[in-house]
Amino acid sequence: MGGKWATTFKNPATGDETVAVGNFTQQGTDVTGSFLTPTGDYRFLTGSVNGDSLYLSTFDGSFAMLFKAGFQPDGSLSGNLWSGVKAFKTWTARPDPQAKLPDATKLTFLKPGFESVDFSLKDTKGKTWTLKDPRFAGKPVIIQIMGSWCPNCMDETNYLAPWYKKNRSRGVEIIGLSFERSDKPEIANPKIDRMVSRFGIEYPVVLAGTSSEESTAKALPMLNKVMSYPTTIFIDKHGKVREIHTGFNGPGTGHYYDEFVADFNTLMDKLISEK
Repeated sequence: MGGKWATTFKNPATGDETVAVGNFTQQGTDVTGSFLTPTGDYRFLTGSVNGDSLYLSTFDGSFAMLFKAGFQPDGSLSGNLWSGVKAFKTWTARPDPQAKLPDATKLTFLKPGFESVDFSLKDTKGKTWTLKDPRFAGKPVIIQIMGSWCPNCMDETNYLAPWYKKNRSRGVEIIGLSFERSDKPEIANPKIDRMVSRFGIEYPVVLAGTSSEESTAKALPMLNKVMSYPTTIFIDKHGKVREIHTGFNGPGTGHYYDEFVADFNTLMDKLISEK
């Protein structure tokens, strides 16, 4: 069971398919790892192999998932995924050391005619933030598209919050755009405040709207779409978008997370050192 698995999840109700990469370690009958998809990972999965069957599950405080599959004569897997109360998908997987996902920096992009991002949004204290704020002048800026309800966003925040504390003196800024379940400040702001307190976030976080397609398009009309939480936008000292990263490979993905850390720091070192 250990290694990479080229995986396809299918919604039988709609026929929609999602490609994924399974990355697992097996010790005895115990299995740990995760599935990576173009929009993020399934975080920490644990389970076991029992005869010709595989069982994996997780509960992260927001989402509960159960994966069951059977090993086929050709060594592949075929099974089902139950998520939450109603969600159901079928899935298949085959061992493939070369399995990989689409380039995460090519999925979300600026529409023609745009070179950067613009917004005017309020934080939980009522302060309006734009990228024209003096705090951001002449600095690389990371825009974190997120939500307090999103486990992958929490994984990213758990990395970004301490990274910012360590590196802000180098002349770099972050701002979080939080798309919540409700766009009513009296409902959403306490959730944002709890998130900020939990992770010790020292960069501004604003309420950007709800996570619906209509709301994200209204807040960020220059993007082709927001297809994943989190989505991370890297802006250089001159206000131009240099990269947009869709999704996040969290610590549950093993070496993929290590690759993220290395790539992130390489990019930020470059943006900080540029004139």
